[in-house]
Amino acid sequence: MEPKTKLNEKEIHSIIKKCKVCYIGMVDGDTPYVLPFNYGFCNGVIYFHSGPDGKKFDVLTRNNKVCIAFSCDHELKIVNQEVACSYSMKYRSVLLHGKIEMVEDFREKEKALNIIMENYTGRNDFSYNSPAVNNVRVFRVKPSVTEARTFGY
Repeated sequence: MEPKTKLNEKEIHSIIKKCKVCYIGMVDGDTPYVLPFNYGFCNGVIYFHSGPDGKKFDVLTRNNKVCIAFSCDHELKIVNQEVACSYSMKYRSVLLHGKIEMVEDFREKEKALNIIMENYTGRNDFSYNSPAVNNVRVFRVKPSVTEARTFGY
């Protein structure tokens, strides 16, 4: 079974929208550092939020290049239950490469938080108090490279 590697923009957006968690791969010196994140997606930009501190910000301050992985529709495929090598996994995935940009403007942070909330609630009309917005870090990636594939579909 060969992977399908050319997906159109609609298929790519479908995969990104379907996932509820993505993984951000960062570069910590010569060591990979990967964390799961909730996110929002709008107009080709991925938005994230986090508490104000943590190792991830130390890493991103030194190197803001990231790879973001999305994967969905996992399904075990079996040809022969008695033969281990006849098991495979069907899935769809997208990898996005880019640079993290911090969102500092209060109104932009509110907008980004609503984009994130829409991914999980279907709503983008929440209001936020000043301490909530001021005490959260919001960041985004405008992808420079996209890799997408399906396997077994």
